[in-house]
Amino acid sequence: MKNSIHAIIFAFKEVFSWHTMKYALLSGIVVIGFWSVVGMMFWEHLMTMSSSIIDMVPFSMVRSNGVWMLSTFLWLQVVLLTFALILAFFGNFILRHTEKEKYSTFSMYVFLGSALFWGVIWYLKGDVIYAKFLTLLTWLPFETVEKGIAFLIGFYLLYNAVVVTMIFITSFFSEPLLISIEKQHFDGEEIRRDHLFRSFAYTMKDTFIFLVASIIAFPLLFIPVLNLLVQVALWMWLIKDTMGYDALSLTYEKVDKTVIKEHRVSVWFISFITALFNFVPVLNLFGPTFGEVALFHYFKSLQKNS
Repeated sequence: MKNSIHAIIFAFKEVFSWHTMKYALLSGIVVIGFWSVVGMMFWEHLMTMSSSIIDMVPFSMVRSNGVWMLSTFLWLQVVLLTFALILAFFGNFILRHTEKEKYSTFSMYVFLGSALFWGVIWYLKGDVIYAKFLTLLTWLPFETVEKGIAFLIGFYLLYNAVVVTMIFITSFFSEPLLISIEKQHFDGEEIRRDHLFRSFAYTMKDTFIFLVASIIAFPLLFIPVLNLLVQVALWMWLIKDTMGYDALSLTYEKVDKTVIKEHRVSVWFISFITALFNFVPVLNLFGPTFGEVALFHYFKSLQKNS
């Protein structure tokens, strides 16, 4: 577990350095642009499909899920607002007394602290918040609630498409990024490149399995709390399986997946931290790069200590 903590800290520092950040930003701009165009072209069809799905779900379940979505959205907004206010009032002061290389790490700690603080508030006052939103949706006509939930489902599908595409692209272009990181931080050891084609094929297979599993699990999205757990579990599996294989193929001469099994707690923990990026728009663009770097660092540490 110690190596996984070091890998996570290293990845946080590395992913927000400009050298690494440009990979994520460039990929993110292309991916968001592509899915934005697709969304605009097929939005009406997407809304029709979402509405058809909602018609098959009892109104009480639709309303309950809508309350949960609104509560989660409000939590995210207050987290982002708190994060922005802290940086606005104290950011310059901290920057003057902190090395620039550590400022990105400080910013991440501020965000995680904000999320934890409001998470505790939501845990303690969640029943009150839920009751207020439930009252609001009870007053609204069913058609209004239905359209609102259909919009959220449409946005969810496009957002998930962005997440999966970013993971796919990051995996496909992982070699040049990890080579540069290895040269900077691992004494320029030669990276292994014998399994890149197999790694691409592996990513294709994992993406297909993820899409099929997401379709099968789609009805669970209408069950509050369980939908969150299912979504996180699916993201974690895709990250662990895809990026774990990438990191292994670019670290060891021969890919041995028993390494992942032997260190599954640490690998799943890194995958969980990576999956959390997906809950924050914009930051989700850096999640796959963070996961690649953290897992690569972790396996490199295991290799050096073996």
